[in-house]
Amino acid sequence: MAASSRAQVLTLYRLFLKESKKFPSYNYRTYALRRVRDAFRENKTAEDPKVLEELLNRARDSLVLIQRQVSIGKMYEVQKTVIEHGEKKPV
Repeated sequence: MAASSRAQVLTLYRLFLKESKKFPSYNYRTYALRRVRDAFRENKTAEDPKVLEELLNRARDSLVLIQRQVSIGKMYEVQKTVIEHGEKKPV
């Protein structure tokens, strides 16, 4: 993988993680993070320039989709789950 392609992939990966963490719903957030990590791991051995370009284009489209879904998700109130309540119980 060329240095510029590697830099593009790492930049996209960081953007995916950053955007996925913005989901207001815990379930969507954890699913998106898991799916992003799995997809990037699955394709980390790709070296053909045509395949890489196709994967990068699909990733950019998916990033726009995640950004749109985060915006839509923020329009509605979400109840926090038990896991999300960061309150610690006194010992």
